[in-house]
Amino acid sequence: MLDVKNLRHVYGGQVVAIDDITLQVNEGELVAIVGPSGCGKSTLLKALAGLMPASGGSIRFFGEPVSNVPAGLAMVFQDYSRSLYPWMRVRKNVELPLLYQPVSADERAERVSQSLAAVGLDHAADRYPWQLSGGMQQRVAIARALAYRPKLLLMDEPFASVDAQTRAELEDLVIEVRARYSITTLVVTHDIDEAVYLADRVIVLSRSPSRVLEEVVVDLPPARDQIATKALDRFVALRSQVARLIRSSENALKEPARPQAARPTKSD
Repeated sequence: MLDVKNLRHVYGGQVVAIDDITLQVNEGELVAIVGPSGCGKSTLLKALAGLMPASGGSIRFFGEPVSNVPAGLAMVFQDYSRSLYPWMRVRKNVELPLLYQPVSADERAERVSQSLAAVGLDHAADRYPWQLSGGMQQRVAIARALAYRPKLLLMDEPFASVDAQTRAELEDLVIEVRARYSITTLVVTHDIDEAVYLADRVIVLSRSPSRVLEEVVVDLPPARDQIATKALDRFVALRSQVARLIRSSENALKEPARPQAARPTKSD
């Protein structure tokens, strides 16, 4: 579904954020991307979404090159407070992307109702976002993406701004929604436990300028549970494997450069 080859991004013609990233996302997968802080994870996701042109390489969505936001793609941002319109009721926020699609009013209403029910917010349809908790606001953002019926859902550290309990609930919501709607999902996160818990594969990036260090296959049972799954020896082993890869990349940044021998001059 998503084919990325030799992707590169340079800020201001000088700062290399992404250097030669190649990855694929297959239809029906949930893939997580992790890496050291500042390695360019969000930059990568913006490029994949067509929100920012890359400096080099190629991105193809169903075989077509991505030059702007492609049809069939939705994105959930970390900052839910800025992605929702505070003067619109929840129902209208969820309906918004459908207003630009060839969808009848009846179908729009049905999709909004189904999406809000899927995230457990059918009772809050007539409230305003500012009347909801942070976790509920992020559920609204997820419901809006679901109403669009995307083929690919991108999520940029979607649960970083909520408390631990809400985060666990939202992680389980993503698993449930993925199973119900069969939406291919790509999640960027800085939380290793979250990546292993959610994903079929974890793509580990190096420090900036980032490359793919390794792709870790998560061979856990498909049915996940916050307590039972995280108590499995295999979960602990996978988490440790990803953590070691990230730590090795971070340590490489801290290591002082080895002094180089001075080049001989002509007088020498």
